[in-house]
Amino acid sequence: MAGRIPQEFLDQLLSRVDLVELINTRTPLRRAGHDFMACCPFHAEKTPSFSVSPRKQFYHCFGCGAHGNAIGFLMAYERLEFLDAVEELARLAGLDMPKSRGHESDSSRALLEWLAQADRYFHQQLREHPTRQRAVDYLRQRGLTGEIASVFGVGYAPPGWDVLSQTLRQAGATPEQLISAGLASRDERNRLRDRFRDRIIFPIRNQRGRIIAFGGRTLDASATPKYLNSPETPLFRKRLELYGLHEARTHTQRLQRLVVVEGYMDVVALAQHDIPYVVATLGTATSAEHIERLFRIVTDLVFCFDGDLAGRKAAWRALEAALPFLRDGRQIGFLFLPEGDDPDSLVRREGRMAFEQRLERAMPLADYLFAALRARAHPDTLAGRARLAELARPLLEKLPEGHFRDLMTARLQQEAQLVNTRLRPLPSRRPADGDNAQLTRTPLRKAIALLLHRPELAQQATLDNDPALRNNQEPGVRLLADLISVLRAHPELTAAALLERYRDTREGAILERLAQWRLEGPEEAYRFEEEFADILDYLRRRADPMKQWLESLLQRGSPDALSPEEREALRNFSQSRKVE
Repeated sequence: MAGRIPQEFLDQLLSRVDLVELINTRTPLRRAGHDFMACCPFHAEKTPSFSVSPRKQFYHCFGCGAHGNAIGFLMAYERLEFLDAVEELARLAGLDMPKSRGHESDSSRALLEWLAQADRYFHQQLREHPTRQRAVDYLRQRGLTGEIASVFGVGYAPPGWDVLSQTLRQAGATPEQLISAGLASRDERNRLRDRFRDRIIFPIRNQRGRIIAFGGRTLDASATPKYLNSPETPLFRKRLELYGLHEARTHTQRLQRLVVVEGYMDVVALAQHDIPYVVATLGTATSAEHIERLFRIVTDLVFCFDGDLAGRKAAWRALEAALPFLRDGRQIGFLFLPEGDDPDSLVRREGRMAFEQRLERAMPLADYLFAALRARAHPDTLAGRARLAELARPLLEKLPEGHFRDLMTARLQQEAQLVNTRLRPLPSRRPADGDNAQLTRTPLRKAIALLLHRPELAQQATLDNDPALRNNQEPGVRLLADLISVLRAHPELTAAALLERYRDTREGAILERLAQWRLEGPEEAYRFEEEFADILDYLRRRADPMKQWLESLLQRGSPDALSPEEREALRNFSQSRKVE
């Protein structure tokens, strides 16, 4: 899985990252003996079953079966690809990524490069183009400083049908690449036309800070649409991306809250007034993917919309999208602005402190939900209260199990004056095949499990003088010998780094299941060295000539042809050989 990322880099990365700290910033952990516990971030539960081992640098949920190391956690929790997760961990650890980009396809790399060149072109036009003053005057009129424009990479697309396309084609881009990158399209006469013309340009970045699309605001008051985004491309999905998220995370290492607004200028203007924790959807309604992504970064969201009918419709769609993600400890507020105002105009008029006071007074989701339902149901009559319950029930059933769901159910009983309210239980998550599958504890499996718990045990094995292990071709013994060999050559490796070397392999799946085993007693009293040595001795003895006799028993056919003693010996031998 590492592709062209050097294995040494992955080893160093996983030795630098503390899995407990990484998870604790996203899901609060509490100590439980030698490990840490929490309610699982991957499924709804009231009783903690999510365990994190600081020694192994490995997490495991005994409820849904989720497990892995730091790279796997970021991939699952923040929905990152492998390379994205590695880059994020490298950033946290202060390591520079290797130069090789073997994970990216050639086509993706090419599109990213042309988008980066387009960004440089837009910057240059804002500084040098003969018509640049129109753009500069507009930005000044909106109150933007050069400093904040630089932070967000604001640029300028000058007038002209194909000036950008011509510039990039001279640099080697093909028409198909420009169209795939969302920079150009073809008109009715099949001529290549720039998508962005005579507009202020806002680069849209992914989590790694790479430009994947652009947004443009027209300078001509009569031109439509006023705001224009890149189309959907292989790099850009509007339902997944949020404008300003990269800048917000870069500005503040540990965000506490994120505010969701509707426009680029709102994000930039609030950031200029020292409110940098703001993002905007990209011309689409707030999606479940947006909510899930935001809640993986913070536990407090505020949706800030205009107070008109369109703003309230957008707020209600956001509420419906958010309900399935409102686990205990997460909260959402709704801030509706005075008529005629948007965040940009309001913060310029009132200032940062007044705007943040409005954020603190944002209407909690529960209050907004029931206020909206009361307006529709008119619960001052018996029929109205029944209608309120009918409207609320399917919404509350979207909430995950937990105290918040219980409190919302109690609130419904109060609002509708019901004696009792029964909600359908949420369908439980079905663990993936093998999530909770148990492996029989054979001596061979136990040796591997002990090695994952205490990698330093490998130093007491001597494969060079141990042909019984070194030359054994049984799959399980060969895997054990390989692990010992790797750990003797790299004694600094943790269990997490060891597992990473086997990512997406058959052996890796077995190792992950064995890493989930718990010790059969208190760790303080466990005799690791002695037990590991005993198992190695057993495996050596098993390789003697008696093995040939036991193998011959396997050739006899029916078990009825064996004596009770032979059947018992054969059963023990067969069990000891298994590793999966």
